[in-house]
Amino acid sequence: MVEVNLWSGLTRFTDGIATVEVEGTTIGEVLDALIAAHPDLKPFIDAGISVAVDGEVIAKNRSAPVRPDSEVYLMQQLKGG
Repeated sequence: MVEVNLWSGLTRFTDGIATVEVEGTTIGEVLDALIAAHPDLKPFIDAGISVAVDGEVIAKNRSAPVRPDSEVYLMQQLKGG
């Protein structure tokens, strides 16, 4: 299982849980499993989020590998300039 840490704005869709465990060996599989477990997260994930794995931000690379002991964080994608 991979632990996914959510930013506080998403916890309302996970019954207040900030860390969710899902199965997956890639970012794409983890995000798909997260949506399957918590369908209300889909619009936010589809709109674009930043994903950090073991301290490295992964930019739209759904095939990036994830290990069961990886630290995975979903973060708001910031825009502006």
